[in-house]
Amino acid sequence: MGIFHVVLFKFKALVTPEEIKAACVRMLALGSNCIHPTSKKPYVKVHGGGRDNSPEGKQLGMTHIFIFEFDSEEDREYYLYKDPAHAEFVTSIKDLVEEIQSLDFIPGEF
Repeated sequence: MGIFHVVLFKFKALVTPEEIKAACVRMLALGSNCIHPTSKKPYVKVHGGGRDNSPEGKQLGMTHIFIFEFDSEEDREYYLYKDPAHAEFVTSIKDLVEEIQSLDFIPGEF
């Protein structure tokens, strides 16, 4: 069973819609830009992402959400701490986001 990685962004107030869209496109592109060091193939499964549209009002300021999946803990660890494409993305958004939340889960594991 895979590991799901959920990321939420709260962009800074002065960030333009164009900058937000570009950051979101780069985030989703990690699915093809993150290459496994052994297989030399993409290893991040992107399930999607976009602007929040929940009517519940419980977003706590978060505006965008993304869902990725990894086949193993090793893949997730590589992505988080070693993958150059991910590191480049993180650097590219550091001045755009006010807050980031990240949660991971394995389906059915309580």
